[in-house]
Amino acid sequence: MAWTHSISVKRLKVKDQVNSEGATLTNAVVQTYWEDTLTHSDGRTGTFHGATPFSAETVPAGSFVAFEDLEEATVVGWIENVVNNDATYKAHIEEITERTLEQDAEEEIMDNSLPWAPEPSANSAPPV
Repeated sequence: MAWTHSISVKRLKVKDQVNSEGATLTNAVVQTYWEDTLTHSDGRTGTFHGATPFSAETVPAGSFVAFEDLEEATVVGWIENVVNNDATYKAHIEEITERTLEQDAEEEIMDNSLPWAPEPSANSAPPV
């Protein structure tokens, strides 16, 4: 079973954080909300919604990227690093997506008559 992942950032939360050097890092990203579109090698696709917290407390001031200079690719890289370096979490994402796709395929949706206008039975006479 082979899945490819395509993550997009949906929302960020920020706050000022003091790092281990004592520097205040303004508007540091502390929470990400994201969507992972997974594509299976058999062509099926599914979506997983995730949230990943971060801390800038260990980020050196010289490596800190100001909020206004962030690009989505940078934040996606942070999220991918978390997902790809935790095999259990990555397997969880793929398992949830697989289960959701299977449930969707198994559900049967049927037409039904309107409750206020039921279809006439075969034994009833048509309305006059």
